[in-house]
Amino acid sequence: MAFNFKDNVDVKKEVGWLLPGLEVKRWFFLIFLGSIMIVLGFMVLANVRPIYLTLELIRKAALVLPSNVLAAIFILIGSIIFFKGWQKTTLSIMDMDSIKGNSKILEKLYRRRKLNKGAKVVAIGGGTGLSMLLRGIKKYTNNITAIVTVGDDGGSSGRLREEMGILPPGDIRNCIAALGDDEDLITELFQYRFKNGEGLEGHSFGNLFLTALCSITGDMVSAVKESSNVLNIRGVVLPATLDDMKLGAEFEDGRVIHGESNIPEARGQIKQLFTEPAICKALPEAINAIKEADLIILGPGSLYTSVIPNLLVSGIVEAIEKASAKKIYVCNIMTQPGETTDYTVASHVNALIKHAKGKHIIDAVLVNNSLPDKISDGYAKNGSIPVRLDMENISPIGIEVVSQKLIQENKDGLVRHSSNRVARAVYYWYKKACKK
Repeated sequence: MAFNFKDNVDVKKEVGWLLPGLEVKRWFFLIFLGSIMIVLGFMVLANVRPIYLTLELIRKAALVLPSNVLAAIFILIGSIIFFKGWQKTTLSIMDMDSIKGNSKILEKLYRRRKLNKGAKVVAIGGGTGLSMLLRGIKKYTNNITAIVTVGDDGGSSGRLREEMGILPPGDIRNCIAALGDDEDLITELFQYRFKNGEGLEGHSFGNLFLTALCSITGDMVSAVKESSNVLNIRGVVLPATLDDMKLGAEFEDGRVIHGESNIPEARGQIKQLFTEPAICKALPEAINAIKEADLIILGPGSLYTSVIPNLLVSGIVEAIEKASAKKIYVCNIMTQPGETTDYTVASHVNALIKHAKGKHIIDAVLVNNSLPDKISDGYAKNGSIPVRLDMENISPIGIEVVSQKLIQENKDGLVRHSSNRVARAVYYWYKKACKK
C-alpha cells in the first residue's frame, strides 16, 4: 500500500520523531548516553560531591514514593526535556523559516527511509503516459529509473533539437517533474510554458533549462542529473540513447514516413518501425538499471512513438529478456488514430513482441476494465475507441492479463489513466508475482 503520512500517522508532531523507520532513535540514545557521561565527568571534577547529594535526594524521595513511580517520573521528565531540546536544536540548524512546518520534515524523512527500501523499478516509455506512471510509482519506492525515448521531433522539443543540436528534452523534462515534489514551486517553474514572447512562445522553462545545462555540461545525461538535483527528485531519469535517433515507419500500403511527428499524421496501418541511424547504442546506465531491476514496466503511452522506440535501441530488448525482474506492459485505454486504429489488447502486445524480435519482454499486460457511462463525443470524431480485451487472442500468446479499473473519474467523459490506480495495480501484481 502507498505511504500516506497524514492518513497513517495520527500522532502529535513531538511524538512523531519516535515513529519506527525514521532511524533516529538510536542516535537519540547515543546523544543521551554521551550527555550522561559528560555530566558525570563534570561531577567527578567537582569532587564527586554532587553525585552523592543527588543520590541522597533520590533516596529521600524514594522513602515517600514507590521506586518504580519515582523512576517513571524521572525518566518521563528527562525524556521530554531531552527530546524537546534535541528537536528544537535540529530544527534550528535546518533553518525552519524555509520549511513548511515540522510535520513536513517528518513526512519527508519517514517517506525517504521507507521508500528507499522499495523495489527497484525501471519504467520504459515516453510522452504523458510515462510521466503519469511515475507520479504514482514514486509513492511506493524511491528506487525508480525512467528510461525515456528520444525520438521526438515536434513542438518545443523539435525546435530545440533542430536549432541547438541536442536530444529532445520534452519527455525527459516531464519525467523529471513527475518524480519531483508536486507541491514544489520549482517543479511548477520547470513545467511553465511561455505563452508569448518572440522566440519564447511555446517553449517550456524546463526545456530551455535542460538545453542550457546540456551546453554547459556537454551532454544530456549530465544535464538531466543536475536538473534532477535541483528538483530533488525521487529516482533517476535517463535517455534511452545519446545518439541522434530519428524515427521512421513502413506502412502496410508500402509508404515509408520519416519523423516521429509525421507518423501519426500519415493515417495508416504501421507495419514496421525503424530508427535512423539503424543502430543506436543504449546508454550503459540504462542497461545496468534494467539488469538490476526487480520490476520493469512498459507503457502506457503512444505505442509506436513512445514505447516501441525504446525497444529499437541496441541492447535494450536483450537486457529486458535476460533480466530476472517481473515485467508488465500497461496497455492504453483508447486506440490512437494514426497509430493503433482498431487495435485490440492482443494487437498492442503483438506489436511489442514483433519489434522485440519475438524475445520475452513481458510477463503480463495490465488493462482497464471500466469506462464512464458516457464517453466524450470527441473520441468518436477522431476515430478513437476503447481498446477491446480479446482474451481469445491473448491466451495463445501466454501473457497474463491483469484487469483493473485504471481510469480517473471525469464528468466530461474523458478517459484518462489514474496514476494512483495504475501504480497500485502494477505494484500489487508485482507483489503477488513475487510470491509465485
